[in-house]
Amino acid sequence: MSDPLQGLRLALVHDWLNQMGGAENVLEELVDLFPAAPLYTSMYDPAKMPDAYRGWDIRTTFMQRLPGYSDHHQAWLPVYPLAFARTDLSGYDLVLSNKSGFCHGVRTQNGSRKAIHVCYCLTPTRFLWLYEQYREREQIGGLVNAVLQPALALLRRWDWAAAQRVDHFVAISSAVQERIQAIYGRESVVIHPPVDTERYTPDPSVPVGDYYLIVSRLIPYKRIDLAVEAFRHLPQEKLVIVGDGRDRAALQAGASPNVTFLGRQSQTKLLELMRGCKAFLFPGLEDFGIAPVEALSAGRPVIAYAGGGALDTVLPGVTGEHFSEQTVESLLGVLKKFDPAVYDPADCRQQAEKFGRDVFRENLLDFLSQITGQQIGE
Repeated sequence: MSDPLQGLRLALVHDWLNQMGGAENVLEELVDLFPAAPLYTSMYDPAKMPDAYRGWDIRTTFMQRLPGYSDHHQAWLPVYPLAFARTDLSGYDLVLSNKSGFCHGVRTQNGSRKAIHVCYCLTPTRFLWLYEQYREREQIGGLVNAVLQPALALLRRWDWAAAQRVDHFVAISSAVQERIQAIYGRESVVIHPPVDTERYTPDPSVPVGDYYLIVSRLIPYKRIDLAVEAFRHLPQEKLVIVGDGRDRAALQAGASPNVTFLGRQSQTKLLELMRGCKAFLFPGLEDFGIAPVEALSAGRPVIAYAGGGALDTVLPGVTGEHFSEQTVESLLGVLKKFDPAVYDPADCRQQAEKFGRDVFRENLLDFLSQITGQQIGE
């Protein structure tokens, strides 16, 4: 691949590197797209990240030397603003931050030196601005909550000020775009994150099975409980759940016999299950949501809660359906009327291709070309 920088000095920025998730999927695409760019982050634990990361030019802050940084990175939340504010990237032409936390606070101006800062925003810092959701998700108790409040107020002020210094925001979905406007008062463009549509493909020879499918971490905010309870009222239907997490034991204990838990599965088995399901269920609220697009890519419709990224990815009546409230009754209302034969696998696949890796790269490079006034491309 030719170097898309064409002479621009570019730096990538990421919050932390001690766990894998959707943010890291985006990061891998950015590193592959800009292999010559150094990557700045607060901390990095090679033992917890893929071996391929060891070949990257990763530059950490003083937080790398803090005790317990890798296993307890959330305990150091008040320190991140200082770490990133001390990261001076003003000597670059372009800084691209991949942000869900505090990394948009890097310093991009020092005297007359000024880098253009583009923030690819996965979400405004959830811990600060959607705190009640985060508190429920992480089961933060009353005493800890009370102690956190003064720090949260200070961090919100810092976070908002840091967002004002960003030159351009890019949102991963329409829902995040609205959140950026509401919280930071900033305009943004939407460039959806990349989905590997080449791995998940339809297979016309695979018949539609007799089951609905969920693939998810089994943790509270994913709302798998809604689907499990809904299928208690649909004894003639089957639900297969792939994944693991701290809620698994409770979910299994409360499930009816028509709900099967398979735990983690191989990519081969996962593709087989996706190709054969009546529909993929997505009851949680996500900023984007990769798994529903993977199911669409395999040619199967999706039933999703009408919020977050699913509003961008699932087309009601064409590639699936939305249920309007995160309640068992709302989900049941859709399931009882659902007919998988109505949805053309080709339509599902066509919708998924709008979120493929090539589309992400093309849209991002076009945007960077526009704001730098320089042609950037492969």
